[in-house]
Amino acid sequence: MKRATCALLVLALLCFAAVPALAAKTVMKLAHATWVGYGPLYIAKEKGFFDKNGLDVQLTVIEDESQYAAALASGNIDGLGNVLDREVIHFAKGTPELVVCAMDESAGGDGIVATAAVKSLADLKGKNVGLDKSTTSYFFFLTALQKAGVAENALTISEMAASDAGAAFVAEKLDAAVTWEPWLSKASERKGGHVLVTSKDFPRTIVDVLVLRKDYAEKHPEAPAALAKSWYEAVAWYEANRDAGDALMAKAMGLETAEMADMAKGVRFFGKEGNLEFFDRKKPGNIFEVAARAGSFWQAKGIITKALDVDGLVSDRFVTKAAK
Repeated sequence: MKRATCALLVLALLCFAAVPALAAKTVMKLAHATWVGYGPLYIAKEKGFFDKNGLDVQLTVIEDESQYAAALASGNIDGLGNVLDREVIHFAKGTPELVVCAMDESAGGDGIVATAAVKSLADLKGKNVGLDKSTTSYFFFLTALQKAGVAENALTISEMAASDAGAAFVAEKLDAAVTWEPWLSKASERKGGHVLVTSKDFPRTIVDVLVLRKDYAEKHPEAPAALAKSWYEAVAWYEANRDAGDALMAKAMGLETAEMADMAKGVRFFGKEGNLEFFDRKKPGNIFEVAARAGSFWQAKGIITKALDVDGLVSDRFVTKAAK
């Protein structure tokens, strides 16, 4: 009797001791810049999706690309929400990372504004265009020029931040500018100013993804799929609760709700079905094609020195596992 009691006591103590281990969440440090496309991360945190899927996600805002790229490369953060074509550069330059899932794509939030004399992309020849070559705006612009058959050296590029380019265009200092909202809407403030094309005309170009360091993913093999699943659930919740979602994301990012809602109009989020389709090699415009296109562009421009190892950066295994 005493031996049975002792055995039960030992078993109870072992079970009690195991509770903290079972309840422990995998800590994940994620960074991102201020952009509506990353907003569902805060929905996942606020609504408990991260917690439900075994993650303790710590979100940090880092606005400067050189800083968040360095933080990921050094291991000061575990992951990052960023534009795919920029992560192609970081990966090609040695950052050991993996794409976990797609977050969103610009669907009208970025574009090119131009004067009345510029009625098509071909009309940009000989014109002065404001552009930030250190951001995804450059990739978007190169994609547009390639489709129109216009060589980059056929025009003059004035390098400046996208917002500065929009302001300079409205001030009549440029013939055109590669920029984003609110400067797309403000183009008409200049006589004859108009939006020439937007990212809606070039789908699967400006795409945001979640990436994790490879060593982190290897140390925590369940974390990548758990992150993707949490993202799926956050997007699904947002799509069913737009007004509440805009308010939640706006508060988290220090923006007005109306401003967040307006920004969201130019974004298309990738939920579960969107990710499964985007990561399907059989589908046109899939993520492998987009990454390869970005690698070719940056290699041609001398930004990276060799062909991109697409399969080393992108895999469908986390997207697929999270959908089960």
